[in-house]
Amino acid sequence: MNAGVRARLQAVLGLGYVFLYLPIAVLAVFSFNDSPLLTSWSGFSLRWYRELLGNERMLQAAGLSLVIAAGSATIATFLGAAAGFALARFGRFRLRGLLGTALAALLVMPEIITGVSLLLLFVAMERIIGWPGERGMVTVAIAHATFAIAYVATLVQARLAGQDPALEEAAADLGARPLAILATVTLPLMAPALLAGWLLAFTLSLDDLVVASFVSGPGATTLPMLIFASVRLGLSPQVNAMATLLVLAIALALLLASAALGQARRPRSGS
Repeated sequence: MNAGVRARLQAVLGLGYVFLYLPIAVLAVFSFNDSPLLTSWSGFSLRWYRELLGNERMLQAAGLSLVIAAGSATIATFLGAAAGFALARFGRFRLRGLLGTALAALLVMPEIITGVSLLLLFVAMERIIGWPGERGMVTVAIAHATFAIAYVATLVQARLAGQDPALEEAAADLGARPLAILATVTLPLMAPALLAGWLLAFTLSLDDLVVASFVSGPGATTLPMLIFASVRLGLSPQVNAMATLLVLAIALALLLASAALGQARRPRSGS
């Protein structure tokens, strides 16, 4: 490749990274700002972190969002892995087209339609079977898992489609039972996609506002809902502090996940 072309491509790539990450860096810097104004620097201070620790409402909303995100990501990972495995390994089967279409629809469906449809479903279920008695953490987690399943299934299907099924066939020829093949061959092959799917589902749940607004109740206010509601009265710099802590936590989780994947891919000594 020509050196000039490579330099231009690197410059464009650098601008893309700046466009993506500069706002996050500015947010983190202003979380240490002493001024109550979001965009006016008046000196370094940990004031907003101290006030954040005393803001029970925001801490409760953040804790609820994390619990919902973890629960919905776990549900979506189990169900999405099953759907992706079926599409990648079962060949043609009855209702395959319906399953693929349903998963594809979840990827492109507007959030407001998803939220309204799930709200109507929960209302109808309450009338018919008496559950859920009230909308809250459980209904939000189920709703988030519903649209996150499609992302996990897509990742798992793509991962298995790129793997040679001869490994599983060889294990079967050697006498391994289906459950043993699943545990010792298939799941290790799926592990990177499962981890990536869980993290993606976790992030989607933590970021969601529209769907949660439809399926949550008065006692289940997530962090995005709380921040959006506070926009009308003016955002507090505590939001910068909370966002910075979340970014650090997510960055740490990604580093640990990358280290775990690197360790799993490293060949064992003596093998």
